[in-house]
Amino acid sequence: MESNQPHFKLILGSSSIARRQILTDMGYQFTLMSADIDEKSIRKEKPEELVLALAVAKADAIVSKLLTTECANEEQPTVLIASDTVVVYEDAVREKPSSVEEAREYIRGYSKGHTATVSSVAVTNLKTGVRKGGVDRVEIYFNEIPEETIEKLIEEGMVLKVAGALLIEHPLILPCVKEVVGTTDSVMGLPKELTEKLLKEVLAST
Repeated sequence: MESNQPHFKLILGSSSIARRQILTDMGYQFTLMSADIDEKSIRKEKPEELVLALAVAKADAIVSKLLTTECANEEQPTVLIASDTVVVYEDAVREKPSSVEEAREYIRGYSKGHTATVSSVAVTNLKTGVRKGGVDRVEIYFNEIPEETIEKLIEEGMVLKVAGALLIEHPLILPCVKEVVGTTDSVMGLPKELTEKLLKEVLAST
């Protein structure tokens, strides 16, 4: 696919395979950097505030690793995308499950129920220092999730690595999804529309 960005360099501040795939699908070429931050040390009351604070903390950690003076002096602007996603279930924020038991309990709770994801994006123009952020919420409704499906997901292990043990795009879970109010890319961790909007805003400042 042709690149969308002849006039700027792009860094994705994430090690997430899903986010990498989404950004590639959007037609961008980018380099990867991940932020090593203690996510548990950042607590906010509202999920929207939490994910934005986490995305900003990730961006700050990556910016401090980079030679920002070098980025500022380059002719082409360098833009950093950082993001975070949590699952919200009955008003409680769910991050990655801490155990197999917790993952199983999470998925069982979704059966014939409803949950939501809240994703944040923070985009920083390293040349100008301008940063824009936003959040996107998606509501997800489920049919029954059979016990056999839950055990297969646990055995496979991928659900242990994602917020709320939620993988709606997974072939085992997909038939159990009744309705998604919002976009799948947002659930997977990088809402395309919001990301495009923020990229335009920070580049307008160059």
